[in-house]
Amino acid sequence: MTDAETTPRTGKRVLLANPRGYCAGVDRAVQTVEEALKLYGAPIYVRKQIVHNKHVVRTLEAQGAIFVEENEEVPEGATVIFSAHGVAPEVYEQAEQRSLRAIDATCPLVTKVHHEARRFAAQDYDILLIGHEGHEEVIGTAGEAPAHIQLVDGPDGVDKVTVRDPEKVVWLSQTTLSVDETLETVARLKKRLPLLQSPPSDDICYATSNRQHVVKEIAPECDVVIVVGSRNSSNSVRLVEVALDAGARAGHLVDFAHEIEDAWLTGARTVGVTSGASVPDELVQQVLAHLAERGFGDVEEITTADERLTFSLPQELKRAMKAAAAARG
Repeated sequence: MTDAETTPRTGKRVLLANPRGYCAGVDRAVQTVEEALKLYGAPIYVRKQIVHNKHVVRTLEAQGAIFVEENEEVPEGATVIFSAHGVAPEVYEQAEQRSLRAIDATCPLVTKVHHEARRFAAQDYDILLIGHEGHEEVIGTAGEAPAHIQLVDGPDGVDKVTVRDPEKVVWLSQTTLSVDETLETVARLKKRLPLLQSPPSDDICYATSNRQHVVKEIAPECDVVIVVGSRNSSNSVRLVEVALDAGARAGHLVDFAHEIEDAWLTGARTVGVTSGASVPDELVQQVLAHLAERGFGDVEEITTADERLTFSLPQELKRAMKAAAAARG
C-alpha cells in the first residue's frame, strides 16, 4: 500500500505525474532552432510549429524564428527547419527547388516510422496507418508511400479498410496516440485481417506511453486532472482522455495556469497534474503555484519511469556548427 493510499483524505493535495513534459525529440527540435539562430542569426524560418506548444513557439519567435506553413513563404536561399513531426519527401524537393538550406528536426522516432513505411511499400505491402486525419505527422508518414498507405482513424475506421492481399498487410501508427485505443484498433483490424503484421517495434513513442502510464496510476485518486498542453498537441489531448478513462472525475487541458477555473476545484481534495511531451516544466511550476494559492500546497510526485534518452542534433546542423567553430580557430 502506498503512502497516498494510507493518508487520510482531509487536506487538499496535488499528485504530480513523473514523467511529464519535454521528451527527447521535442528537446532536440527546440535546441535545433536555438542553435541555428546562434549560428546563422535571425531570421530562421520554421515550417509549421516546431512542436505543438504555444509558449515554445512564442519564445522562439521572440528570438527571431519565423513560423510559416509552407516552403513557398521562405525567401529563396534562406534557412528553413522542418518540425519534429516530420515531412513528406516532396517537402524536401520543394526546399531544393528554392535553394533553401534545410535542417531536418524530425524526431528520430518519427523517422523510424518513415523508414518502416518505405520498407514495407518496397515489398508491395498494403500499409494501414493508425492515426488522426490531418495531423502533420500522419501527412508526413503517408507521403513516404501514398500508393500503399491508407489511414485508419481509430477503431471506428476499421470497417472502411480494403486491402489487395490479406496476406500482405501491415499496420504502423502515429507516435502520439492513446496506447489503449491503438491496441483496440489493432485488435479490430486483426479480426478482419487475421494475417495482419505488426511493425518490428512499437511505433507509439516511449514518452507518450510513459506519460499515459503514470496518469493511469494517479487518475483513480483524482477529483480533477489538469493537463498542461496545447489543443493541437495530440499527446496532450490524449492525456485528458486517458485520465478520464482511468477514473478521474474530471479532466482539463490548459496552456497556462491562468486558464484554470476556480469552479473546477470546488469540492476537490486531490488534483492530478501532468503535461504533454512538448511542454516546458516552467509552465507546470506555474500551475503548481496557482494551485498552492488555492490551498493545494501539498505536492506528492508519483514516478513510474526514469527517462534518460537523448537525441543528438541533426547531422547537417552539427557539421555547420563544427565548421563555424573551426573557422573561428
